[in-house]
Amino acid sequence: MPRILAVDDDRFVRRIITRVLQGLGHVVTSAADGEEALRLARETPFSLALVDYEMPGIHGLQVLSRLREIQPGCLRVLMTGRQDFPVVVEAVNRGSILAVLQKPFTERQLLDVMDEAFASAQRMAEVVELQKRSVRDAERRMLQEAIEGDMLSLALQPIAKATKVPEVIGYEALLRSSHSVLNGPLPLLRAAERTGQLTEIARAVSECAANCLELIPSNRVLFVNLHPEELTDLDVARGSLSPLIPYADRVVLEITERVRLQTIGNWEEAVKELAATGFRLAVDDLGSGYNSLSILADLQPRFIKADMSIVRNLDREPRKQRLIELLARFAEATDALLIAEGVEEEAEFEALRTCAAHLVQGYWIGRPEMDIERLLSEAV
Repeated sequence: MPRILAVDDDRFVRRIITRVLQGLGHVVTSAADGEEALRLARETPFSLALVDYEMPGIHGLQVLSRLREIQPGCLRVLMTGRQDFPVVVEAVNRGSILAVLQKPFTERQLLDVMDEAFASAQRMAEVVELQKRSVRDAERRMLQEAIEGDMLSLALQPIAKATKVPEVIGYEALLRSSHSVLNGPLPLLRAAERTGQLTEIARAVSECAANCLELIPSNRVLFVNLHPEELTDLDVARGSLSPLIPYADRVVLEITERVRLQTIGNWEEAVKELAATGFRLAVDDLGSGYNSLSILADLQPRFIKADMSIVRNLDREPRKQRLIELLARFAEATDALLIAEGVEEEAEFEALRTCAAHLVQGYWIGRPEMDIERLLSEAV
């Protein structure tokens, strides 16, 4: 049921508007000035606001402009007795107000303006939806171009033991794209989320990862990011990960801590099935998201990746050092290994060694590399 805000310093006008609109089933709230109107707008959502221009204090255009900020979805109608008013015309043109109701007005004129306002809003909503569909269609086509045109690839970043001389034990696979528009992991994933094509992207990543596993030494593992939505359907997850099943004992699936697992249906069954297949699990970005301790208890990961925000300036911040020490001890107690991400300086690396972190990753260890031959030839 539409809720209407009527703002006018003339009590008689407020009464007329309230009587007419309540008779049609609308809920009407009235205000005698702009300050009261804005206070009400902060407390209650309105479908439409009828605001008089000439009032004491804040004039009507200012009220409607601020109302637009408070409630962008509220339709805004200015009531005024002035005609050919350039300021009003400009306000309509820039979208501050949707329509103007000339005073004095009849009951029919009031209803006509409101009907036109609601109809105009509906038309705009339809235009927006058409635009969204057009964008989704375009994104869907571009994703298909990227997948079918072999524009997706993986860059591998080394993960090494936190020993005096770091020893590479594996790599994280980082998605790359040569598409002219969807030219990075985030544009790709956001487009896939909007168009329902995450499965296609996941399958393409799995195929790229399987090719990488053929080239890297058999004693090194590959960390592959798993989008949380893949856990909602076990059959879909099996299909998208099928190219990696022959290499399951060398694959670690990273699940980010930035999402609420509790909002994902059937994730527990999917995780058990993946573990039974031979995949190991890692919790990524620990310390940057929602779940923290609960995700460690629920997933029982074999690897825990401390977010780079914890590692940054670790050598100069004793509290972070104590946190890394606690995480390392927790990992050992649960048969897991702690990976410190985002190591960019030797001082951070040495501090991590002192704190007993097991594994490290970051630019100081090695940058992401798409040329695997070069990657294998470079010393850490």
